[in-house]
Amino acid sequence: MPVNPEDIALLQEFRIPATKEKAFTAIIKKYQEKLYWHIRRMVIDHEDANDVLQNMFIKVWNGLENFREDSQLYTWLYRIATNESLSFLEQQKKRSSVSMDQEENGLANQLQADKHFDGNKLEWKLQMAIQKLPEKQRVVFNLRYFDEMPYEEMSRVLDTSEGALKASYHHAVKKIEDFILNH
Repeated sequence: MPVNPEDIALLQEFRIPATKEKAFTAIIKKYQEKLYWHIRRMVIDHEDANDVLQNMFIKVWNGLENFREDSQLYTWLYRIATNESLSFLEQQKKRSSVSMDQEENGLANQLQADKHFDGNKLEWKLQMAIQKLPEKQRVVFNLRYFDEMPYEEMSRVLDTSEGALKASYHHAVKKIEDFILNH
């Protein structure tokens, strides 16, 4: 899928030293909010999401000149955001040296600690159910449900077959439905 013309122009500006910072700022403005929410849904905490987003944009700054334009720019950005989020979660697990179940419960506990949390509201039940999913299913569900990313695009972001992604999404939806109906 070719890169959209607006992104091509930004990438060309980025490669010119005089307009590099201006182009990068435009890329940040264009994609920052979507990427923030993608990351936030994975790491839950606002401060953590900001840290991951900042680290992600540092990697983008350092690697953008090497972007080959064989996919959409946002696909490449989502891949970096996803990898940074997963790395962050992995580091958190190692720091706290807890099992995966405890880590997922930790994310759910973080969600419950939110001052706006109301366990009876459907949106909170949905968020709790999402946090109970295995990491891979959580990523797939978030990309598909919240970002409405097509499987083809998701396949490029996660480097996984469309069939495997569809299966992961189906399993995630089933687990979420079960959680909501039983809680």
